[in-house]
Amino acid sequence: MTETTERINVLGLGATELTDLVAQWGGKPFRARQLMRWVHQRSAGSFEVMSDLAREFRGQLDQHCCIAAPGVQTEQRSSDGTRKWLFDVGNNNAVETVFIPEDDRGTLCISSQAGCTVACPFCSTGYQGFNRNLTTAEIIGQLWHAKRTLEADLDSARIDGPGAATPPQRVITNVVMMGMGEPLLNYDNVLGALRLMLDDNAYGLSRRRVTVSTSGVVPFIDRLAQDCPVALAVSLHAPNDALRDRLVPLNRKHPLRELLDACNRYLQHAPRDFITFEYIMLDGVNDTDQHARELIEIARQVRCKFNLIPFNPFPQSGLKRSPAARVRIFAQRLTDAGVVTTVRKTRGDDIAAACGQLAGDVKDRTRINERLPDRATILIKEEHA
Repeated sequence: MTETTERINVLGLGATELTDLVAQWGGKPFRARQLMRWVHQRSAGSFEVMSDLAREFRGQLDQHCCIAAPGVQTEQRSSDGTRKWLFDVGNNNAVETVFIPEDDRGTLCISSQAGCTVACPFCSTGYQGFNRNLTTAEIIGQLWHAKRTLEADLDSARIDGPGAATPPQRVITNVVMMGMGEPLLNYDNVLGALRLMLDDNAYGLSRRRVTVSTSGVVPFIDRLAQDCPVALAVSLHAPNDALRDRLVPLNRKHPLRELLDACNRYLQHAPRDFITFEYIMLDGVNDTDQHARELIEIARQVRCKFNLIPFNPFPQSGLKRSPAARVRIFAQRLTDAGVVTTVRKTRGDDIAAACGQLAGDVKDRTRINERLPDRATILIKEEHA
């Protein structure tokens, strides 16, 4: 089902907007809460199934509104249980969403833009350029569809197999805005989606279990701290401005000193007492002992943990993954200095669902590949000069 212009897509409406909508028809606020629970908690795909709503009210909803998640073009399953959906967001654009099951959690990685303007050379999305921001309904629609699909599969497994009396469980326990796009450059729509994720009448997730990942859009880090502080991950990837200017071009606008100061301000409001610094491990580019020493100095300035990410190659990058031994040594350097450090386990790489591999299908409006040719080649030459 695709979003229409004639009817209001209730997937993108928060509590206040739904209350105002219902009030137009003389409905009380509790009707809005009922509607929200049907849509987001019960994953209802039509108004007709909402049995405790008055028939007249359902008729008004059916006439003026819709429940319209982006349509699924493809679904893939990895050998490790990871699932990836390609969602059609119109005008020949598609975005990807990934579900990563683990023993103690289920994490959904959601996209916020069709493409990305940040253009990091190690990220497959960046090579596709940028078309547009996703709406709140398109962002939440990814969560709505994944929850609906995964819970239906779980219900089917209970019916068909042993343990049919097992009580319902939350399949998606964590949501990370780490898919295609820079979330903070689509601030208003992402903010609306975050508030729905946290709303007890919608998805009821804890602030600690919803993470926004940013490449360092300082003004919006400050706004998020005031508007809806959730867990924050920063795509650091380099310990100094000279290298980060090349790995994360946004650094030229918001250099490290500004970014680290913004992180410290965010910590005054954050649900966790640390910032997660994401650090992709690129062979011969950012993985030396000197780089580790510089990261240790950063850790002295901001309460943080480091998440080291083995690079997941894709054809256009020209970059290589740091050898496993180098990653272990690098992590040990940080750990020995008292810095909390983890190495992300690669998941879903057999279906191109791993970190940095999400590409979807983007009709670029920025002509980025004409403006920034051979980015990885230039990066490698500069680093070894």
